[in-house]
Amino acid sequence: MSSLKISNAKLDIIAVRRSQYPSDGKPEFLLVGRSNVGKSSFINALLNQKNLARTSARPGKTQTLNFYLVNNSFYFIDVPGYGYASVNQEQQKKMGLLIEEYLEKREQMKRVFMLVDSRIKPTDNDIQMYQFLKYYNIPVTIVLTKIDKVGTSKRERNIKMIKDTLNLAVGDNLVMFSSVTKLGCEEILKILENYIIETI
Repeated sequence: MSSLKISNAKLDIIAVRRSQYPSDGKPEFLLVGRSNVGKSSFINALLNQKNLARTSARPGKTQTLNFYLVNNSFYFIDVPGYGYASVNQEQQKKMGLLIEEYLEKREQMKRVFMLVDSRIKPTDNDIQMYQFLKYYNIPVTIVLTKIDKVGTSKRERNIKMIKDTLNLAVGDNLVMFSSVTKLGCEEILKILENYIIETI
């Protein structure tokens, strides 16, 4: 069980360029995933707040890097969701460059949590995002969202399908997650704790 307890969290910085990133050197953890995969629900469940991250009625609307300061000791960074049809190519390119600029030279970035819908096979966009992160040699935890909607008998099959489709690299792991039951929260807090202890 993790000894990391979330006591406070706030949306601290909204950035569109490198000069706006935090300069305090605290560890940072990036959240990526398709539009509608449940990033806002993930943030709210993990950080124990109902409406800290707003669920947009228009998927693909977020076009900034949102830095959430947690316990005054580390940041969660929510990035624009990908793969939403109504976002035009120019916007998609802009969002891709936004994430790439962040990943290129950000030493404070410790790990990426990549959210994937546990009910379905990873999309081409999911595969591209995972390969993109591996290009930068970034450690990744795949968070299987909405696991409460997958019957127990189907879970192992779905996990294997997702691992095989993404061609999961050695050292990367999967966590089953539900914002409804809070399954996976403890496991993710433990991962965070290990990185935060290293930096103290």
